[in-house]
Amino acid sequence: MEPNAVPSAAPSAGDLILQQRTEALQSAQKGDGSLFSQLTSNPLFTAGFGLAGLGAGLTLAQKGVRHGAALLRRRMLVDVEISIKDDSYPWFLHWMTLYQQSQLNAGKAAANTTYMDRFLQKLTPGMRHLSIQTQKVEHSNGAIHTHFSLIPGPGKHVLRYKNAFVFVNRMRESKSRDIQTGKPWETITLTTLYSQRHIFEDLFTEAHAYAAKGHEGKTTIYNSWGTEWKPFGNPRRKRPLESVVLHEGVKERVVADVEDFISSSSWYHDRGIPYRRGYLLYGPPGTGKSSFIQALAGELNYDIAILNLSERGLTDDRLNHLLTIVPNRTLVLLEDVDAAFSNRREQSDADGYRGANVTFSGLLNALDGVASAEERIIFLTTNHVERLDEALVRPGRVDMTVRLGEVTRYQVGCLWDRFYEDIDTDGVYRKLFLDRLQELGLIEDESGNKPDRSINTSAAALQGLFLYNKGNMEGAITMAEGLTHSVHTEALGQDQGKNE
Repeated sequence: MEPNAVPSAAPSAGDLILQQRTEALQSAQKGDGSLFSQLTSNPLFTAGFGLAGLGAGLTLAQKGVRHGAALLRRRMLVDVEISIKDDSYPWFLHWMTLYQQSQLNAGKAAANTTYMDRFLQKLTPGMRHLSIQTQKVEHSNGAIHTHFSLIPGPGKHVLRYKNAFVFVNRMRESKSRDIQTGKPWETITLTTLYSQRHIFEDLFTEAHAYAAKGHEGKTTIYNSWGTEWKPFGNPRRKRPLESVVLHEGVKERVVADVEDFISSSSWYHDRGIPYRRGYLLYGPPGTGKSSFIQALAGELNYDIAILNLSERGLTDDRLNHLLTIVPNRTLVLLEDVDAAFSNRREQSDADGYRGANVTFSGLLNALDGVASAEERIIFLTTNHVERLDEALVRPGRVDMTVRLGEVTRYQVGCLWDRFYEDIDTDGVYRKLFLDRLQELGLIEDESGNKPDRSINTSAAALQGLFLYNKGNMEGAITMAEGLTHSVHTEALGQDQGKNE
C-alpha cells in the first residue's frame, strides 16, 4: 500500500442494494437472465419438453406409417366384396368349403409333390370357424331327408388358389338386418395381390360351374317374397316333356312357338316390337296345365316363377316390380288368374286382412304397359275362360290361347303306353282298355264320334288309375268304370270358337 493512500470505507447496505439492482438491470439488458434461459436451464422443463416432442414425433411417424401402409396396400392388393344379396354369395361359400377339402385330400394322397407344394400346404391354415347349413329334401313318397353342410363361418380365413393366397373375411352386421327376411346383413371380402387379380375371374367361374352342376337336370321354382324372388324349396328334378300327354299336336305347337320366340330377340328389337310373349292355357281342372308348364321349363332348361295375384299385400307397384326383376331364363306363371278379382274381399275381416290390392288395370299395365318388362315369357292359366275380360286376353297381352280339354282316344293310348308298353308288347290290353272307355262314353270311337260330349274324364284321373294299378293291366281295365265318378260336365259350345 502506498504511504499516501487513504483506505476506502466499507460499502453501506444501501450501496449494496443499488449495486445488485444495477447488475440485475445490466444482466436483463444483455439477455443472460431471460425467461427462455431460465426455462432451458430447468431440468424438469427440458425433460417434459423432450417427452412431448418425442410423443409428437411418434404420432407423426405413426400417421406416416399408416398412410404409407394404406398407399402400399392400394398399390399392391386388390379387394372384391360380395354382399348377401348377390347370387354368388351362397355359391362361393359352398365352393370354398369343397375346394379346401379337396386341396387337403389331394395333399394327403399325392406322394410325389414338390417341396414347394408341401411348404405352401403347411402355410395354408385350415378353416377353424365353420357354420352349419341345413336343407330338407322332400321326396315324392313323402319321406323327408335332411342334409347338413359346413360352410365358412363369420371371421377371417385363408385360401390358396392356383398358388395365390386369398384372404377371406366374412363379416356379419349385428345391428343391420334384412327387412324382408330378418337375417343379419353379411358381406364377404376377398383380398389378394394386385398382380394375382386375374384369379378372381377363374375363381367365380369355377364357383358358378359348381352351383350350376348342383342344379343340372333340375328346375328351380321361385315364389315372390316381399319385393324379390326367392327359391321355393330345393330345385326339383326336371319333368320330361314326354310325361305330359295333351291333344295331338298341341304340345308340339306350343313348344315350337316358344322356341321360335326365344331365338328371335334380334328380330323383335330390329322392328321395335316389345320382346315378350304371353300364353293362356285354359280348360277343366286336371287337364295338365301346370304340369305342361313344368315340363316345358325342363325342356327349355328354364326355371319357373309363380305369382299368386291373390297374395296378401300384393299391390300394383309391387306386381310391376316383380315382373321387372324376374330371374333370367325363367317362365312366369300366373295361376287361376280369373279368381284373383272375383274372390276379392271388399272389406277387412276382424284380423284386418284385406287380401291383395292388385287392380285389374294394374295387371294390364304390368303385362304390356309402358313400364312393363321385356325379355319375358308369361303363362296365364284358368279353369273358366269365360270369366276373363277381353282386355286381358287381347293380342299383345296374350299371344296364344290354348285349350286343354278332356282326354281323347289319342291321349288315353299314349298314357297307356307310358305305363304298360313294356309288358303289353302286342297291344291287346291297350285295345281292351280303349274299348272299355268307349263303352263308358268317356272317349270317342276310332272315327272320332262321341254320342254324349258332356261325359268326360281328365288326364289326372286317368293317371291316378294307372298309378294305383302299376304293372296290373287287368286291374286298370276292371277299375275303368271308376273314372265316371270323377267326370265333369262342361258346356263345350262356348269354347269351340277358341284357339286350340
